[in-house]
Amino acid sequence: MDTPSTQNIKIGISSCLLGEKVRFDSGHKKNAYVTGVLRDYFEFLPFCPEVEIGLGIPREAIRLVSIDGEIRCKGSKNDDLDVTDKLGDIAEKQKQWHETLCGYILKKDSPSCGMERVKIYSEGMPTRKGTGLYTQKVMENFPCLPMEEEGRLEDAHLRENFIQRVYVYSRWKMMRSQRLTITHLQEFHAKHKYIFMSHSQTKSRMLGALLAENSGSDIDSLADKYLDNMMRTLKCIASRKNHVNTLQHIQGYLKKYLDAEDKAELNTIIEDYRKGLLPLIVPITLLRHHFRKHPNNYITQSYYMSPHPGELMLLNNI
Repeated sequence: MDTPSTQNIKIGISSCLLGEKVRFDSGHKKNAYVTGVLRDYFEFLPFCPEVEIGLGIPREAIRLVSIDGEIRCKGSKNDDLDVTDKLGDIAEKQKQWHETLCGYILKKDSPSCGMERVKIYSEGMPTRKGTGLYTQKVMENFPCLPMEEEGRLEDAHLRENFIQRVYVYSRWKMMRSQRLTITHLQEFHAKHKYIFMSHSQTKSRMLGALLAENSGSDIDSLADKYLDNMMRTLKCIASRKNHVNTLQHIQGYLKKYLDAEDKAELNTIIEDYRKGLLPLIVPITLLRHHFRKHPNNYITQSYYMSPHPGELMLLNNI
C-alpha cells in the first residue's frame, strides 16, 4: 500500500503547545503527549496568531464578547483593544501553508485558537459557545481539515479518531496530487471501506453509492463531494458495535481456511471485545495472524487493521 512518510505529514499547532513562551502571561502550555509522542511521527508547524498580529509578550488577555449579536475579540481590561478583524485577516494570510497541512492541533479555551466551547462574554457573564476567531476562519477555508484541541486528545477515542483522520486525509492528498480518475477513487474507497464501516455503516454505504451512481460525473466535482462526505463520516466516533460488525465482515474471508478450534477462538475474542473485556488491538492482532497464514489481497490492501503506526498504540486503549 502507498503510505505517506510520517516526515511528510504536516500538522499545524498552537505554538504554546510545543513549549514556546508566547502566551499573554509569558508562559507556555507544553503538551507532553504532543512533544513526547506525536513529534516522532509528524512535522509540526507552530503558529501563534496573537503574537503574529502584533500583540506583545506579555500582553493583556483578550476575550470574545457578544455586542449587539456580533462576536468581537477585545481586551479583557482595555475595551478599546479590538483584534477581531486582525485575527480573521491573519488566518486568511496563512492559507498557503495551511494548504500543506493534514491536521491542526489547537489550544483549548483560547479566544483566538479554541475550537469549541470558548467563553463568550455578554454583560460580564460568560457562556461556553464560542470558537476562536483564527480557528473559525481556518475552518471556513478548510472545512475538511482534521482539527482537534489538545485537551480532547486526552480521551483515547477522540485521540485515535483525530490521528486516523490525519492519516486518511494525508493519503487522500497524496492521491489528489496526481492525475485523478474514477478508478483511483474506487481503489481509495476499497482500501478504506472497513474504516468507514467502523464509523458508520449507513454513511459507508452512501459513500460507495456516491461513486457507483456518479461514475460518469466530472471527476473533480465528484472528488470534492466524496471528500466532504468521507470526512463527515470519519468525524463519527467509531462505536464498539460497528467495530464488531466490521471485524465479523473481515472474519468472513477466513471461513474456508480456519478449523473449528480457530473459528471458536476468533469468535470468543470478538465477543470479549464486544463486552468491553478486551481492547480492539486483540481481535485485530489475531486476524492479522490468520491473514499472514492465509493471505487475501483485498484485506491486505485494506487500511482497517493498520490505520496508523502500531507504535502509537492507539488501538490498545479503545
